[in-house]
Amino acid sequence: MMASGNNLPGYLKMLLQAQAYDHPAENIQLLQTHISYVVLAGQYVYKFKKPVNFGFLDFSSLAQREHYCREELRLNQRLCPDIYLDVVTINEEANTVGLNGPGAVVEYGVKMRRLPEQSMMTNVIARGELNASHIQQLVQILVPFYERADRGRDIDRFGSCAQVATNVLENTDQIEPFIAEANLDSEAFAAIKAWNRAFLRRSDLFDQRIADGHIRDCHGDLHSGNICLDTPIHIFDCIEFNQRFRYGDVACDIAFLAMDLDFHGLQRLSALFVESLVEQSNDPGILQVLNFYKCYRACVLVKVALLSAGADDPALKQRCQLRASRYLELAQTYLAAEGN
Repeated sequence: MMASGNNLPGYLKMLLQAQAYDHPAENIQLLQTHISYVVLAGQYVYKFKKPVNFGFLDFSSLAQREHYCREELRLNQRLCPDIYLDVVTINEEANTVGLNGPGAVVEYGVKMRRLPEQSMMTNVIARGELNASHIQQLVQILVPFYERADRGRDIDRFGSCAQVATNVLENTDQIEPFIAEANLDSEAFAAIKAWNRAFLRRSDLFDQRIADGHIRDCHGDLHSGNICLDTPIHIFDCIEFNQRFRYGDVACDIAFLAMDLDFHGLQRLSALFVESLVEQSNDPGILQVLNFYKCYRACVLVKVALLSAGADDPALKQRCQLRASRYLELAQTYLAAEGN
């Protein structure tokens, strides 16, 4: 979304000027999310973390923002070494701020090469142009990525039944207060909660996934909004701020994109994605937990939609509640697929 010019940190006002950069910076734009400022400057992108603390994410101190900028660079260079370029600094000296300049560091950011908007997977889907070749290329990137991804005892515990239960049940607990207000299907939500609890009693299934080595340092946010179908394909913006959202079963990671494709009515391509990845990674166990994780991922986006509803904007609130309802309906289809 576009950023308001009010109450912006001074360094951002500086970055809106072309002379702030050591490269051409035409058509500068400032965007923001609830956790980041993003400056589009010519062929580059500069991303800065807001000084916020949401519990699951803490960027409140300069030292923490530096740490997570360096983690963002390190982790995303696994899949995008040509896109994630460097950690940059905002420096201040004699009441003047500059990018990578002299003086004390007052902020840290990440510099990236800008990706072509027309090739973003969300835009390709919107044009009706996503095809099987795109899916096969994604699988060819992801299979070796997961094979190389870190694993070990400290990571394995995030695939345990207890830790998965923490993530899944915490999410439904956070949704529940909104059900009546958003006019969501309370019976569907209750059925999902009951099914989750029943599935989470199958601790042997989760133990086997750990024993077979499928708990990895994954991407954590693998959906169409974080994929650019240029040449080569780039999968970017992994979770850097909380290990428990990135460490986990490979099945949980790919379930996000499979669910996203289902949401866009692309079930055939979703099935091709899963089938190809299962075959190429020789991991048929994915299929035993896939619908569970797809249901979880859909419910995460129920929560995101509900939290995005602006209290002072009735039209936005209605759109967000409709989106939440659609994700809840999708989540329920995964119960049906399991015969529930």
